[in-house]
Amino acid sequence: MINYKQLHYFWRVAKDGGVTRASERLHLTPQTLSGQISLLESTLGVNLFRRVGRRLELTEQGEVALSYADEIFRAGGELEEVLRSSPSGRPLLFRVGLADVLPKSLAYRLLAPAMQLPEPVHLICREDKLPRLLAELAIHRLDLVLADSPMPAEAEVKGYSHKLGECGVSLFATPQLAERLQGDFPACLEGAPMLIPGEGTALRGRLLRWLAARDVHPRIVGEFDDSALMRAFGQAGSGVFPAPSLIAEEVCQQDGVQVIGEAEVLLESFYAISVERRLSHPAVLAILQAANEEVFARATGDQE
Repeated sequence: MINYKQLHYFWRVAKDGGVTRASERLHLTPQTLSGQISLLESTLGVNLFRRVGRRLELTEQGEVALSYADEIFRAGGELEEVLRSSPSGRPLLFRVGLADVLPKSLAYRLLAPAMQLPEPVHLICREDKLPRLLAELAIHRLDLVLADSPMPAEAEVKGYSHKLGECGVSLFATPQLAERLQGDFPACLEGAPMLIPGEGTALRGRLLRWLAARDVHPRIVGEFDDSALMRAFGQAGSGVFPAPSLIAEEVCQQDGVQVIGEAEVLLESFYAISVERRLSHPAVLAILQAANEEVFARATGDQE
């Protein structure tokens, strides 16, 4: 069995970039630290480090061990945090995966009802690509995944997609860029610099097809998997960018941009993905109820 103290020593050396620095942090002599890592390598039957000149570098097996050690000590930190945060009783742990294409302000709107439950909730959010989040969901490291698309048909994960709602898509630009756009919307986008979602997003294909159907050809200057980064470039005036119409007012206020038009027929949908067909987690039920009755109900009403 792995000695987890030795694993922690290995993890610390890998993170700090060397034995000397790690030994200072751990208040151990370099000789003691090196000896403990040697014992771990002996137990595992592999070399975790190789010496390159005066430096230590991770071997291929060391890289694998480090990835597992990251997860082990992250989970340990979460456990300590949860237990310390509620000395009189455990709060309801709610672990959510957020697809990195999901706008942060919309994610907040969807998650906020979970924090308003009568019982205390400890929310843990993980942001990543959808396939990796689904893998975490499959082994019950997450309770829910929020995304802009349902679970892919080819996914090797058993799960269920619950549609939260949909809304239109608006296009935004700084006032300075908007002044340079000629003509009515969307013809004014012809040749205009545009920032678009990356290839892993559901909106990208629909947006490009919507533009092509109207014979409009903007100049694509940036592609982004992360919606927040796309907005940051848009805020700086790098190009026109899309965002859900539901959060248009927030985008304008926070980014100092304006709506140049809304693609009314271009709807963006959002989903909660779970491993349960019949949902039972109180926080998940609160999110679905609020999405149906409040968040997207208003968006539907605006479109009508």
